Amino acid sequence: MPYEGLIAETVNIRGHNGDLIDAYLARPLGSGPFPGVVMIHHMPGWDEATKEMARKLAHNGIVCISPNLHFREGQGDPTANSASVREAGGMPDDRTLGDVAGARDYLRTLPYHNDKVGVIGFCSGGRQTYLVACRLDGINAAVNCWGGGVTTVPEGELERSRQPDAPVDFTSGLNCPLLGLFGNEDARPSPQDVNDLEAALQAAGKVEGEDYEFFRYDNAGHGFFAVDRPSYRQEAAVDGWKQVLRFYNTHLAAGAREMAGVADDD
Repeated sequence: MPYEGLIAETVNIRGHNGDLIDAYLARPLGSGPFPGVVMIHHMPGWDEATKEMARKLAHNGIVCISPNLHFREGQGDPTANSASVREAGGMPDDRTLGDVAGARDYLRTLPYHNDKVGVIGFCSGGRQTYLVACRLDGINAAVNCWGGGVTTVPEGELERSRQPDAPVDFTSGLNCPLLGLFGNEDARPSPQDVNDLEAALQAAGKVEGEDYEFFRYDNAGHGFFAVDRPSYRQEAAVDGWKQVLRFYNTHLAAGAREMAGVADDD
């Protein structure tokens, strides 16, 4: 068996408007070169579950960085920060794009990085992932995990001021392959929401199997990767992770463990 090792730590990066924010970096040990992925956390925040998934990607030969998008709330813990963001109307799209761009640029400064950058997001992070894939340059692959609100504009006044656009409106700008993972028992996005998103992709000339891939899982709802929640669905989660690793291996020229055919199947 090849030697296995990884390191994970909190780092500082320059985000939107040059703000210095926290990010969690997990990487395989070794000189690489390894692909990189920016992980956009869910609305519950920059929490333990997010960092566990970052380490899973690192175990599979990927340098993963997850910026703390709620850093400026200053409440001290993910639950309080998340509540503060919700009360304010959600994450401002421009700030999210700036922070993700900062994480992308940070990856490209690392001597063991191969210059390929993917992005992955969950729940609200799935929505933000779609926005990133359509509006940021320098993204080579995007994974939207059950992102809600991709095809709609928020109804509340505060939400509209912070998230003024439906990400689907930028579909013509999608400039990287897209993988979507969805549960057929989810309400946001509902199966019809997913249908609407696929129709928009096709209307923009995107081709299934080339520009995008969608996987829809029966007996699964929102957050089916979450091992610490009742929403966890083992069969869907195991297959979903396999699709994520396969997708990144295809589009990011994945790291040593993937190239050797020994990717983690957990």
